[in-house]
Amino acid sequence: MSSLFEWPVRVYYEDTDAEGVVYYANYLKFYERTRTEWLRSLGISQEILKNKHNIIFVVKNVSIDYRRPALLDDELTVTAEVAQLKGASMLFEHTVLKEGDELNKCSVTIVCVDGKTIRPTAIPDEIAKKMRDGLAGN
Repeated sequence: MSSLFEWPVRVYYEDTDAEGVVYYANYLKFYERTRTEWLRSLGISQEILKNKHNIIFVVKNVSIDYRRPALLDDELTVTAEVAQLKGASMLFEHTVLKEGDELNKCSVTIVCVDGKTIRPTAIPDEIAKKMRDGLAGN
């Protein structure tokens, strides 16, 4: 269903633990940035989603398989692939790569919620269309 989106990430000192290894929870930031940049590449900004459409995307579920660590100053590529797009949710598959080698994989379920009630709501048609067009490579 999806096309692969890639985003470069450099590992900074703030991303690492005392040993210079990326702290495990910081990968969540890398995935978040990649999803945000995917939306931006489709002409969708988080600010417009909130202010114009009164929706926000929230994480419902995360599953990460850590295989190898990333280290201080590493240049990484983080991928985002939409495996499933439903009425009010999306399933993303992420991979973190270093020089083509897979460091970890992650599945993230994102739910669209009403900005005021924080209850699930359908992704607006115009936003869903942009997402589907982007997935189809249009």
